[in-house]
Amino acid sequence: MELFRIGFLSVTLLDLLDITLVAVIFYWVYKAMRDTIAVQILFGLVILIGLQFITEAVNLSSINWILETIQDIWILAFIILFQPELRKMLLLLTRTPFFMFFMKTQVSESFDTIYEAVSEMSDKHIGALLVFPRTQNVKMTIDTGIPLQATLSTELLLSIFSTKSPLHDGAIVIDGNIIAAARCVLPLSSETKYDGRNLGTRHRAALGLTEQIDAVVLIVSEETGWISIADSGELMLNVPKEKLITTLKNKLEDEQETKTPKK
Repeated sequence: MELFRIGFLSVTLLDLLDITLVAVIFYWVYKAMRDTIAVQILFGLVILIGLQFITEAVNLSSINWILETIQDIWILAFIILFQPELRKMLLLLTRTPFFMFFMKTQVSESFDTIYEAVSEMSDKHIGALLVFPRTQNVKMTIDTGIPLQATLSTELLLSIFSTKSPLHDGAIVIDGNIIAAARCVLPLSSETKYDGRNLGTRHRAALGLTEQIDAVVLIVSEETGWISIADSGELMLNVPKEKLITTLKNKLEDEQETKTPKK
């Protein structure tokens, strides 16, 4: 059904829907790449597509053929030159609510992986800090470390926190089933004692981060082997292994509750 005409162009409801979807897709791609040089190439591609549409509409066959050829080369060059940015974009896509609905099994598998690694580190007194973002962006924390974007696994966690690994100092950031970064520096809390106990650097770092942003931090003590959890400026010390996954799940999945960080 025709809604209106623009010159010789007939605009239907389906055309409006098509244009809206394309605009949303381009906006989403721009949002994912706006901090990279790839966005300049993307704008060039949009201009080429616009020019090709105009030349086809006014029947400029030769110019349209040239633009179409350049566009094909441009797209190929874009894919080759900006693979990291495209991977980032696809990774963001898989973390949308629609895709996460189909990835619940992977989330459960992630908890099992974390439990296996943390249990072994606790038994062997291997110190560790694992950051789980909740409702806030932790890009500033990620930027202090080494970007990984690696799939979560027990072996990788144990390798990272091995004392022989150059990445073992600092914290790792876990987003879903991805280790976003390692060797991240966390802000230290001014608290030096908690419930009458002296706090080490790891526990102060975990407290410091959760005092500032909405995240959960899992700590493995190198001295005692205790597994603790920091949340909203509070510490749960020596969490029993049999309660670890249940406690962690409850804290990470309870996003409806408003968290008020401790000052």
